[in-house]
Amino acid sequence: MRRIIFLSMALLFSFTKTGFSEETVYVMQRGDTIYSIARTYGVKVQDLLSLNNISDPRTVRAGSRIRIPSAGSGSSPIPPGYGEYRVEKNDTLYGIARRYNITLEDLLDMNRFSPDYVLKAGETIRIPAPEARGSQTPRVPPAAASSGGRGNTGAPARIDPRIRWPVNAKEITYITGKLYGVQVTGERQEPVKSLTQGTVVSAVPYRGFGRVAIIQSAGGYLYVYGGCESLSVKEGDKVTPGAELGKLGIDAKSSKPQLFFFVYRSNNPVDPATAPRA
Repeated sequence: MRRIIFLSMALLFSFTKTGFSEETVYVMQRGDTIYSIARTYGVKVQDLLSLNNISDPRTVRAGSRIRIPSAGSGSSPIPPGYGEYRVEKNDTLYGIARRYNITLEDLLDMNRFSPDYVLKAGETIRIPAPEARGSQTPRVPPAAASSGGRGNTGAPARIDPRIRWPVNAKEITYITGKLYGVQVTGERQEPVKSLTQGTVVSAVPYRGFGRVAIIQSAGGYLYVYGGCESLSVKEGDKVTPGAELGKLGIDAKSSKPQLFFFVYRSNNPVDPATAPRA
């Protein structure tokens, strides 16, 4: 499975029972201050200092466990079952969903974000608390490739000249099984072009699929372009229809220049031939 470069986890929460309420404990990260934590949680600095027996906030260091005042103190704590994450530069919703082992759709729902919402560095979003997300299994489409299996391929499909593909299609075969999509045969070093406008949420190698670019587009769609020999984009880039994502490479299994193309909406596979084109 491809290696994703994870950013450092900004928040670590644990929940302990105190009477009939839940207490949130925040582990300080480098760059945090008592003042920034108070601002993030909407509580008073003095309440934090008193609850944690801190006389001088300048003595608090990264790794310190800071108790956050509960609902009984008059503050506005995180709702039960949720934690918070502070967005860092180049974070994407797709990347955060994978990091916390939840689906992109669930992350959008819990934050009431539209599918094309763009994160801003410094903003705070909701994530499930550790116990809430522990039983969830990620349904992000490329995860099915973790075993290296590509699924089954059938006979070449008829090429409809009215349908635009990421490369100039010479042959198209459907993939079924663990993954659902198409293999599109083209020319080596041919530009692989985006079919839509969107944001690059991943641009790294996948075992068995060469270099892969994943584009998040409006409407909850993810477009997966695999089989690239090189990539022209990086995570966080904005792309327009027709933008070059990379160069097509030779597939080691078939010895042909083949693009692996998958489309998902809300983590469900979509026939790439009928997926929206800009």
